[in-house]
Amino acid sequence: MVEVSRARFEELVADALDTIPPELALEMENVAVLVQDWPDPEQLAQRSGTLLGLYEGVPMTERSPTHYAGVLPDRITIFRGPLCERARDEAHLAEQVRVTVLHEVGHHFGMSDARLRELGWA
Repeated sequence: MVEVSRARFEELVADALDTIPPELALEMENVAVLVQDWPDPEQLAQRSGTLLGLYEGVPMTERSPTHYAGVLPDRITIFRGPLCERARDEAHLAEQVRVTVLHEVGHHFGMSDARLRELGWA
């Protein structure tokens, strides 16, 4: 387990966002990236197992001008507690944060878990 401050964890998330391939980063729209210490019960109910991150919204592949207007931003939430619990050291934590951020960004673009594994984002 690795303990880092909330501010340091947010820096790791920001660093991970900087590793998004530029062609994808330019296409990200209407999505907010948040840090939360632990998933709440509603978020846990959406997935089984340990929840490191969560994408909530309408993937880019499912948006159209006729049914995607005036909606609140999609959300990518990165969970500090579970990621810190499984990390061996800060370098490992940074790598786990990077993979988690990229994984959730992939979901924003409509990528399947199989494709995310192929990319090393799972």
